[in-house]
Amino acid sequence: MSVADEFRARAQQMREKADQLEQAAERASDPAERRRLQDKARRLQEQSRSQGDSTGIDPM
Repeated sequence: MSVADEFRARAQQMREKADQLEQAAERASDPAERRRLQDKARRLQEQSRSQGDSTGIDPM
């Protein structure tokens, strides 16, 4: 597996985790928990985009 493939796989994993966190946030009844999950999902999405930028691939 090439380095670019590894970055792509890692970015994909982060996007999947971010999606899971967004779904959990939608189900959360506690506003503080919902906000925490949304913030974590946003950070993962940003990281996945920055990894894609560093490899010259489009992460989305």
